[in-house]
Amino acid sequence: MKSVKNLKNIRGKRVIVRADFNVPIEGGKILDATRIRVAVPTIDMLRKKGAKVILISHIGRDPQESLAPVARALKKYIPVTFIPDLVGAKATAAVRAMKNGDVILLENLRGNAGEKAGGKKFARSLAALGDIYVNEAFPVSHRTDASIFLLPKLLPAYAGLQLEREVKELSRVLKPKRPFLFILGGAKIETKLPILKRYLKEADHVFIGGVLANNFFKAQGHEIGVSKYDEGASVTALLKNKKLIIPHTVVVDRAGKKKTVATAEVKKTDSILDIGFPSIEMLAPIIRSAKLILWNGPMGYYEGGYVEGTEELLALLSHASGDTIIGGGDTAVLVERKKLAKKFTFVSTGGGATLDFLAKGTLAGIQALK
Repeated sequence: MKSVKNLKNIRGKRVIVRADFNVPIEGGKILDATRIRVAVPTIDMLRKKGAKVILISHIGRDPQESLAPVARALKKYIPVTFIPDLVGAKATAAVRAMKNGDVILLENLRGNAGEKAGGKKFARSLAALGDIYVNEAFPVSHRTDASIFLLPKLLPAYAGLQLEREVKELSRVLKPKRPFLFILGGAKIETKLPILKRYLKEADHVFIGGVLANNFFKAQGHEIGVSKYDEGASVTALLKNKKLIIPHTVVVDRAGKKKTVATAEVKKTDSILDIGFPSIEMLAPIIRSAKLILWNGPMGYYEGGYVEGTEELLALLSHASGDTIIGGGDTAVLVERKKLAKKFTFVSTGGGATLDFLAKGTLAGIQALK
């Protein structure tokens, strides 16, 4: 990839920065501005070099959702003008009126069906607004949306500072220091099987938690009660792998009360919603000796109040002596909420993109830059 750091003589050039401002918003208020903050160094560098910076992003799943709240939040860091248009007359006029060093943010990319459809016509319309393209949207770089996959093929294309950092830091896992511990939680085992199978080969230890663990309990022959699990995913063959560590205690909802029990003691009416503290303790010596730790996904039903397992693990990892990488998604949100980011080697801004990169070693948006 060509780095945005190497861009020279760009005074007066129109630089389209594909950011990822898909942040959680409630009542017009942004709940977590991390993805906005990490894009600021690239934007600031470009505008200080005299470029005309055109920011594009998507937000939410509703094409009608607006980026106006993002523009208000962004103004805390850099001067920016919000344009409630994408590739229409207002956007074109706004770009023409830009002065060197100006920054504008265009409206939600998903307001045009060509974005998700990978439309060539839409990509050409975007390209007409700029002279240079910069990808600063690692969390969506696993997609083949028009702004990620087609636009960089129509303009000189560069990697943003945060995208570069994501690739550099996550690449540590592709050639890991040893001992290497991989911790995988959350749900959607079907989508996580590729990375699980890869790191059962490459890691020294793999610990499973969250809803994912329920499939393993069932494969072991344990009762899982009314707990969620993926009926279409078989993990029986993976049980033979000696690197695999499965929790031996869980926290269940039993008649409306939390109760910690051994996995063999779960009843038919129980719902498994977290891992037990003894299972976290079991990991402590492995964490102490690990030279590299990668963690993705909560250990329990965090949004439902079953937080103890995840938070105990987070506290334990914050004191690890080896390199510790948080693999984005819900886990990264928790780290931000607890203000513990400085305790870890790197916290990825990606979710699905992080997992895809770790499984494949590249992403569609990265390949497009090459």
